[in-house]
Amino acid sequence: MMHNVYIALGSNIGDREDHLEKAIQLLETQDEMKLIKRSSIYETEPVGYVNQQSFLNMVVNIKTTKTAREVLDVTQSVEHHCGRERGIRWGPRTIDLDILLFDEEKMMLENLVIPHPRMWERAFVIVPLMEIHPTLYAEHLGQTIQEVYDELPDKEGVRIWNPQTTAKK
Repeated sequence: MMHNVYIALGSNIGDREDHLEKAIQLLETQDEMKLIKRSSIYETEPVGYVNQQSFLNMVVNIKTTKTAREVLDVTQSVEHHCGRERGIRWGPRTIDLDILLFDEEKMMLENLVIPHPRMWERAFVIVPLMEIHPTLYAEHLGQTIQEVYDELPDKEGVRIWNPQTTAKK
């Protein structure tokens, strides 16, 4: 059975764009996983632990025959391959991959909750998700992603990333 999966990617250490691209390449090389769509890259201020560099964030849509647990294993392997070290919660990282949605399933496993529990309040997730699938319906909210986006209070802080202006700072 083919599953529809949305994954958020973020990076705020080193060559942030390169980390995102490398992670996507690693996802694309996986058996039984096909990249369907990717959002633009957005630059956002950190959330939670704020004493760190801005993040680059994006969302990808993949199709896969893998289970949610297998997709989690793949995302953690990609993080490890890209030099992810887990230190401060919500702290700096070379790459972070979060499974947002897996079909329309709801699940709570030991270290995986789907839908991602904080995604609905995070503009840095909803803005790129809305870009690639505004009509996606969040059943438990009774809203489309567009409707969730329209109600977000801090979406202005999520800006399309322009490397030319960032380099001038």
